[in-house]
Amino acid sequence: MVKIEFIVGRVRISSALTGLCLLLAATSFVRGQFLPEYPPLPNPNRPQSDKGAHRKILDQYPQTPSLPPSFSIPFGPLGFSLPGAHYLLRRQSLVSLDFLDEDRILFTFRVSGLIERDSDDETEGKEQRIRALVVAIPSGKIESQAEWIVPDRSRYLWMLNDGQFLLRGPGGLDQGDAELKTKPYLHLPGRLLWMQLDPRQQFMVTNSLESGTAAQKTSEGALPAPDPPNAGVDGPIPGRQDVLVSRTIKRASGEVMRVTRSPYTSQTSDWPMNSDGYLEASRDKGIKWLLKLNYYAGGDRVVAHLESTCPPKYSYISESELLVTTCDPNGGWKLAAMSTRGDSLWEARTATNTMWPLLLMDPGGSRIARETLLLKLSAERYKKRLLGASDIQGQMVRVFDAANNKVVLEAPLTPILDGGGNVAISPSGQRVAILNAGAIQIFQLPAPSPRPPAAK
Repeated sequence: MVKIEFIVGRVRISSALTGLCLLLAATSFVRGQFLPEYPPLPNPNRPQSDKGAHRKILDQYPQTPSLPPSFSIPFGPLGFSLPGAHYLLRRQSLVSLDFLDEDRILFTFRVSGLIERDSDDETEGKEQRIRALVVAIPSGKIESQAEWIVPDRSRYLWMLNDGQFLLRGPGGLDQGDAELKTKPYLHLPGRLLWMQLDPRQQFMVTNSLESGTAAQKTSEGALPAPDPPNAGVDGPIPGRQDVLVSRTIKRASGEVMRVTRSPYTSQTSDWPMNSDGYLEASRDKGIKWLLKLNYYAGGDRVVAHLESTCPPKYSYISESELLVTTCDPNGGWKLAAMSTRGDSLWEARTATNTMWPLLLMDPGGSRIARETLLLKLSAERYKKRLLGASDIQGQMVRVFDAANNKVVLEAPLTPILDGGGNVAISPSGQRVAILNAGAIQIFQLPAPSPRPPAAK
């Protein structure tokens, strides 16, 4: 019996519902945007004689990387120690590996030493002490270091395209540089749960837990006065109706362009967006869906017509390209890239023994990394029994060109970090860093394949 609750991008497993919920937890995200992959529903239009004809795709765990690493920096001397086995299957963010530029890596990781608050939630209200290191490539020399306090075990760091980063602290977002100096950037009333950026990083969406009173006073052009510093740290405040507030903000001016409110359900809202507007899928008829672009200035247009037996999930690869995940009517899952004009770039079927895929790409969107947990059997085989650590082969990453899905690197990831943060792609897309075999391994890759022309 398995119960899976999506809590600010994490998963908690406990006894309650049937093992079918395990399949509902097969998710992916683009460094902050979750793209759930659900089990396909029965297709009434599928011929009876065709049942069972679809062949399952099973991934094999790679024992070694498909390419030798160009550089290897042992992470033990940097102070990083392997997380305990009890962290497995909790989807907690314990590490973040990021490129500042082609020759420097920002390596941040949890260190022990803080007393955790009591909470029923596996991640909320549990502060972490994070050690941050700027590491030179290939020498491994530490150029800068710092320690931060982050409010819980959700994702805490987002890289910016200019070599700086945003850090989620107890009071909101701070901005940091290559010397690890930080300054206040954005503070919201209540507790910041999540944020995401468009490919050009001109806009950002924030999700925050706020009191009903503060949220109701919010206008679409300004932020309300903040709550006390620790308000809502451990979830909704008793006797007060807290709500989840999502804001679309212009990064340059701080102007709030859009505000939505919903009851607090321990979940965040994703708004995949580019500089024109945000995407939204709606059911058309049966298994047919419409993917629309809603313009910031008003109005919308249909980007694509999709067929999926589950709600399709989608995200921007770049300003003019999308990555869409659907449930194939013939069984299994499908990953497809398309332009914002709706032109198909490529399609690929994904393995049926993968779990919790995570997606990330370089700033230009030329290379995509997809990391997953590998199950020993197809995911559908776990419908009637509890999933345990012994059912997992390991964690792996596959790096491919966004233009044509050509795989350029496949490698194991050790230790398993199911919350992500153990893979990074450099700004050029020609270097990939992973945590594996006791080291930060850096791979030098050829130039990415040519991209299709940008949409007008």
